[in-house]
Amino acid sequence: MSALVLDGKALAQKTEEELSARVAKLKEKSGGQTPILATILVGDDPASATYVKMKGNACRRIGMDSLQVELPASTTTEELLAKIGELNENPNVHGILLQHPVPAQIDERACFDAIDLDKDVDGVTCLGFGRMAMGEEAYGCATPKGIMRLLEAYEVELEGKHAVVVGRSPILGKPMAAMLLNANATVTICHSRTRDLADHIRRADIVVGAVGRPEFIKAEWIKDGAVVVDAGYHPGGVGDIELAPLVDRVAAYTPVPGGVGPMTINTLIYQSVDSGERKIG
Repeated sequence: MSALVLDGKALAQKTEEELSARVAKLKEKSGGQTPILATILVGDDPASATYVKMKGNACRRIGMDSLQVELPASTTTEELLAKIGELNENPNVHGILLQHPVPAQIDERACFDAIDLDKDVDGVTCLGFGRMAMGEEAYGCATPKGIMRLLEAYEVELEGKHAVVVGRSPILGKPMAAMLLNANATVTICHSRTRDLADHIRRADIVVGAVGRPEFIKAEWIKDGAVVVDAGYHPGGVGDIELAPLVDRVAAYTPVPGGVGPMTINTLIYQSVDSGERKIG
């Protein structure tokens, strides 16, 4: 059996072309105004700085602007909350991204939740999560929402299917499960401490690896014909799932790299353009 490759890189490139046209149209209508994504980087973590730079580059590729806010590692919770408040009040900022993680002295959850719901294009607030889970309007967490967009683009059937999500983080595993449930899948949430994990996975029509451990999910646990989504990325170019033995016996899979990863930043930009269109348009 030849598996369908869920190519996130190709979909992200196609989406960028569509977003470029939308931004150009918006600029024409508004006298040159574009959506603006504000990124906040606290401290000097090199990986975080790289991610923020990638997000700025993605904005520029489609013709929209980004506002990069850099704060020292000594920043307090109060100082960060004040900066988020400024961006909330700025009518020219349409999306706000607080790069995770922040230094240990900062209350990250309080700062995430301070982001205005209409500008929460990364889907990190408790209010946004709650509204999404209830089926109300809200921007979804970028990685799980990117996965949903990828599955939709490749017409992967979700309704009535049994999905097993391995991982329970507030920005990936939990919202992923809620989104699949909203799409009428039957969802089981597992994690690194689940008993008889292999047995749960063997019954899955759709497996989502979001546990954050390299090749934690073994190929032999996954049944033939399943859809495999690997949201992990680790040194050596491996994900959370042992993918190599699966490519000839599953129905579809996300490659690592090139599957879920490109869809995360792409979804952030996609939702930023949407927010900009609502305010500027």
